[in-house]
Amino acid sequence: MEKPLSPRESSQFVAERSRDVFVDEDGVKRVAQMIYELRESEEFTASGWKMMNPLAPSPDSDEAINWVFVTDTMNFSFWPEREEEQCEVVCRGNTYRGYMSLCAAVTRAMDEGVPITNPTYFSQISEAELAKVLRSDSDTPMPMLKERHQALTEAGRVLMEHGGSFRVFMSHCENDAEKMVKYIVENIPSYRDEATYEGKRISFYKRAQILVADFWGIMEARGEGNIPNLDYLTMFADYRVPQGLVYLGALRYSDTLMETLKNGELLSSGERREVEIRGCSIWCVERIRQHLWKLVEERDGKSCHINSALIDFYLWPYAKKHHKEMAHIPIHHTRCIYY
Repeated sequence: MEKPLSPRESSQFVAERSRDVFVDEDGVKRVAQMIYELRESEEFTASGWKMMNPLAPSPDSDEAINWVFVTDTMNFSFWPEREEEQCEVVCRGNTYRGYMSLCAAVTRAMDEGVPITNPTYFSQISEAELAKVLRSDSDTPMPMLKERHQALTEAGRVLMEHGGSFRVFMSHCENDAEKMVKYIVENIPSYRDEATYEGKRISFYKRAQILVADFWGIMEARGEGNIPNLDYLTMFADYRVPQGLVYLGALRYSDTLMETLKNGELLSSGERREVEIRGCSIWCVERIRQHLWKLVEERDGKSCHINSALIDFYLWPYAKKHHKEMAHIPIHHTRCIYY
């Protein structure tokens, strides 16, 4: 069976053939200019990237590395069926929603003495035990408990076969981002974020790439973050960033697709329109990065340190922060384990 194209190759392949999603080069240049003006700000420095999630354990513990593994392994599908029906988790006096509700649930379990970051424990955790860990403090439970349980126990068993910790697992990859992504995907089935588009096998590997980026963030915070080819990572194709790119005018949906999404139609994972949204989003960020690098070279006479992953780390909170202004742009909804 042929190997799928890499996420970057996949995104270009999709963007060149897409029927309902389009990269707008004028919008791309505007976003590149916007980021160029912020290029020296905290958001685009290593320390900005590693401003640790307030719920994560201290980065100097190996527990923090396993915490990242546990949360990234279950990091998918948090959108509510109805906006007013959100899963909420209270941890250390604060209430969290969305992806942060998962982080809060894992940290709350640790505070309660549950060894949730220990692969020996989470490789064998029962669905009932995980349900208790992920329990909601609102009337809406966290979606996809069965799938989260399967993903976590399966990934835990893989760690147990590879030295018993995520750090040891990653030590096989020689500080190489490309090897890390491939090693995760080869060994842990729930990270195999692949599809077929126009007869070609493609990949997006959203969670595998985030896992590598988060691993780097923790190692960087410890002063050990030497992964020279981090530029291998692309934007992490989810449902929040595409909305932000449409809002900023760098991505455009056809009228038909816009209507479909406004009507709340669910897109299934791997279907053409869903693949086009994700693929064109990645390629859109690639084009933004290329324009940005050109601007920095022409105006500042030096090379640019801002890669696609850092642009994603800027766009995701941007979209979250401006969600009211972009409420008229629908988010695409797909229930799956990949994002």
